[in-house]
This record gives sequence, C-alpha cells and structure tokens, in this order.
Amino acid sequence: MKANKKQKYDYSKLRRTIFIDGLIITACAILAVLLFRALSRGRFANAIVTWIERTFSMDYVSALLTYHSIIPFNLDVIIGIVIILFMFLLFGMLLKSYTKYFNEVVTGVERIMVSGDEKIALSPELEFVERELNCVKENLKKRTSEAQQAEQQKNDLVVYLAHDIKTPLTSVIGYLSLLDENADMPNDQKSKYTHIAWEKASRLETLINEFFEITRYNLQSIPLKKSSIDLCCMITQISVEFYPRLALSGKEIENDIGEDIIIHGDSEKMARVFNNILKNAIAYGEENSKIRISAENQPGKTVVRFENEGGIPEDKLDSIFDKFYRLNNARSSSTGGAGLGLAIARDIVTLHEGEIKAESGGGLTVFTVELPSAPDSLPPSTPK
Repeated sequence: MKANKKQKYDYSKLRRTIFIDGLIITACAILAVLLFRALSRGRFANAIVTWIERTFSMDYVSALLTYHSIIPFNLDVIIGIVIILFMFLLFGMLLKSYTKYFNEVVTGVERIMVSGDEKIALSPELEFVERELNCVKENLKKRTSEAQQAEQQKNDLVVYLAHDIKTPLTSVIGYLSLLDENADMPNDQKSKYTHIAWEKASRLETLINEFFEITRYNLQSIPLKKSSIDLCCMITQISVEFYPRLALSGKEIENDIGEDIIIHGDSEKMARVFNNILKNAIAYGEENSKIRISAENQPGKTVVRFENEGGIPEDKLDSIFDKFYRLNNARSSSTGGAGLGLAIARDIVTLHEGEIKAESGGGLTVFTVELPSAPDSLPPSTPK
C-alpha cells in the first residue's frame, strides 16, 4: 500500500528543479576554485605582490616573500573557505525554494474553503499538489451544494407539512364545533360532518407520521434479520391493507406472483419496501387502473416488478429515489407525502445488497426490485 501511494504522484518536475539548482551551485563552487587557482598564478600573482609592495612600503623581494607566505602556503584553507561559503549559499537557496513551495501549498489549502470557481494555481513543480487540491475543492464544493440542497428540501418539506397539518386541523375543529353547538342537528347531517371530521383527522395522522418519518430517517446502522419470505403471501397481506385507498381511487392490485417464489431478507423491512412502492403507485397512478405485481427467479437473484398505468417524465426518473423529492409538483393534499418513501425503499434494498430502479414509457411505470438469492438454510419467516 505504501509503495503504491509513493508512485501515485509525479515528483519529476520538483526533483528536476531541485537537482538543477544544486547542480548550478556545485558547478559555481568548482569554477570559483579553479578560477582562484588560476588567478593565484601569473599576472594576478604579480598584481598582488605589487599591491603589497605599494601598500606596506616594502621592496619587491619582501613583498614577494610576504605573498608566498600568505597565499600559496594557505591555498587549501582558502579554497576550503570558498567551498564552505558556496555550500551555505546552496543550502540557503534550497531552503528558500522549500519555503516558497510550502507557502504555496499552505495558501492553496486556505483557498480550498474559498467559494467560487477559481482554480488553485501553484508552481509547475507542484502540479501534482495543485491537481489534488483542486480535486478536494471540487468535491467539497459538490458536497456542500448537495448538503445545502438537501437541507433546503427538508426545510421546504417541513414548511409544507406544517401548512398541510393546519388545514385538516382547522377542518376537524370547525366540524366538531358545529356538532357541539347544534345538538338538535339532523342525524344525516351529523353523520356527514362526523365523516368529514374523521377523514380530516386521518389525514392529520398521516402528516404527523410523516414528520416522525423525517426525523428518524437513518437506516445505515439498522441490522438486518434475514429469513425466507413467502413473497406471494406478503404481497397479498399488504394488498388487503391497501383496500380502502384502492377503493377510493377505483384501483385494483393484480397479484401475479407464484406461490413458489421465496425471497431472502428482513421481512419487516422488505414489507416496508413493497408498501412504499405500492403507496407511490396508488398515489400517482391513473384512476380506475390496475397495479400488476409479478416476480421471477433468475440466476443468483429474484426480480420483483410493480407495474402501474401512469408515466413519469424521463428527466425525473433519476430523482424519484432522492430524499424529500416529490413527483407531484402541485402537492395535492390527497397524495402529498414527505418524499421519503422511495428513498427509504432504495436504502433498504441496498442494505440487502440488491438494486431498485424505475422505468417509464408508453403510459406505464415499472418499479423493479432485484434481490440476491441466499442459501436455503435461512429460517422461514411469517410476512408482516
């Protein structure tokens, strides 16, 4: 793993720049030594002797002896001092380069948090660092945007639900007040008002449950209790529970699942998946239509299909599984939900290492749930 990490980045430009800087300093040191050796002979040596003779008022012989006692005898020491000076110069230049690069990296890191589309630009030698910092900035920008969008969707949903709760609550209070204030009201009118109040109270209960759904939406840490599930029996039980809602919209569930189809998973959570898909089909399907449910075993998996009349725009198919997404822009009070049902269904299926997808065309919408097959050793489960 460590070896792979080292090979991940291209340090060639940085290494080349540092190597060239060091090479130039070393070459300069060698040239300085050679030049000093050359200048310590011939005319340069005579010029130094003449300078000593004139400066210290010596004769030529004394000046020549003085020169030879200082320069040639201490030439190695002088050359060593020159080399040391150049080494200090080399280290100083290298430290300056490193400081420059570190400052650029620190500035780049600080600019990660700066909003805007402006790219982080570093020296060519730090191209690999520049690329990584820009990648981090883009990912951070994307995640921040997604978080803000999700938060905005959630806030909008809470506002919408709060408004929707107020409407049925006002109706319940109004009709109950009429019943309370008019004791001699005809029975048929009492029955009508009572029924309306009950409908509004039921709607109010649904909206309150959706509030709870929003606050407890977190399935990532929930353990699964897998078992063998009789799919036909489970769908039959769920269909019976939906009978009142089906009757109101004139819809009908057609269960075409064979009695030999067995799925493997957490029965309670899979019932929730199918329940949420059916809720969506009932809410957004065409009036007086059929919802057909079928299933088949394929190599390594079981495929369950929910087909209903009614299309979904192609540009919205990728969004219907997002949290708090509402397909019905009109937000009808009869069909409006929190926009969590399909998102929860997707998370549960993903926890089962399966896949859920939606297709729409020709006036039909098909939800497909694919679940992996499991060993027959799993304990049987009673559908819930």
